[in-house]
Amino acid sequence: MKRTIIMMLDSFGVGAAGDAAAFGDTGSDTFGHIAQACANGEANDGREGPLKLPNLARLGLGHAAMESTGAFAAGFDDKVELIGAYGHAQELSTGKDTPSGHWEMAGVPVLFDWGYFSDLTESFPSALTDKILARAGLSGFLGNCHASGTTILEQLGEEHMRSGLPIFYTSADSVFQIACHEQSFGLDNLYRLCEIAREELAPYNIGRVIARPFDGTGPADFARTGNRRDYSLTPPAKTVLDKLSDAGGEVVSVGKIADIYAHCGITKKVKANGLEALFDATLEQVKLAGDRTIVFTNFVDFDSHYGHRRDVAGYARALEYFDSRLPEILAILGKEDLLLLTADHGCDPTWPGTDHTREHVPVLAYGAGLAAGSLGLRQSFADMGQSIASYFGLEPMEYGESFIAGR
Repeated sequence: MKRTIIMMLDSFGVGAAGDAAAFGDTGSDTFGHIAQACANGEANDGREGPLKLPNLARLGLGHAAMESTGAFAAGFDDKVELIGAYGHAQELSTGKDTPSGHWEMAGVPVLFDWGYFSDLTESFPSALTDKILARAGLSGFLGNCHASGTTILEQLGEEHMRSGLPIFYTSADSVFQIACHEQSFGLDNLYRLCEIAREELAPYNIGRVIARPFDGTGPADFARTGNRRDYSLTPPAKTVLDKLSDAGGEVVSVGKIADIYAHCGITKKVKANGLEALFDATLEQVKLAGDRTIVFTNFVDFDSHYGHRRDVAGYARALEYFDSRLPEILAILGKEDLLLLTADHGCDPTWPGTDHTREHVPVLAYGAGLAAGSLGLRQSFADMGQSIASYFGLEPMEYGESFIAGR
């Protein structure tokens, strides 16, 4: 029985990519800088001491990062019994965003330029917002700027609740984000507003519209809820997910995976929020999965809760929790199953600003007859999609080089 389990640690980069200078990210290193902060005693909030990831280390994380940066991260070395094949991948796509990373790892790199709202204030053209407001029957909106999702709630959340006007904001990514209070504005109203925005953004080539619902009564307790929804453009070609589902296989989305691929190629959607719930759901779906199934989970908290918020200790706690549960996955894998752990970009919590960082991502593969050892530098995230296609005996993808022999 052949199954692939993809565990995508959102934003867990392992060192600056070769073209990081073009993005202002030379020297960024999500994993390495977290490990160094832990070793320095600078991440002892809710945890203590060096970063402890024994299971990821056995799968080859420390070695993959060493090949990426030229040195082992603090607390990691070659004195570990490796059980996985490990590598690091360079992104071929032109951005450092979520859709680009995900689509490329599924075999479809983004070779066009996304649209962006580059002005830090007065970010959106009135021709766009006027159409959105008219269709939604709204008199105005708040925000119109680049902002951190938590900071903008502190600044504008109360005014939003008083006025009933939605909060529109963006970032360095190709996104149009709308924050609204779940109770006072209504979740269905927010989703409908995002659907309108998605349609009106067609000429702008914006990758995602993101619904950002929140609750609470004031700045002290405003918090984003688990009802986020991403409205993505459709990938420009069939991904390996499409090819497997078209061939009669199953593709199970856990968390926000379905949204990222605009629901293309997905045969089953499982909702879960938070690391614990996402891991629980992944375990359950692997237990239920039959032959020719992909179970694909995005562990978004690494990015949204810790990377963007520049919370080094929180990121370290989350990694250690994730690592502590890996034996549960390993214990239920069949001998033909393929486990793949990777990331979609970096988000170094020690880096200036709050945006993603252009980094190599780890490629940790276990099972499917792979021998433990180095897979080296992969020239594209698409090597993962090509490998999955080869593993399932599907038609080859246009991009990527497989590290799994077709069987």
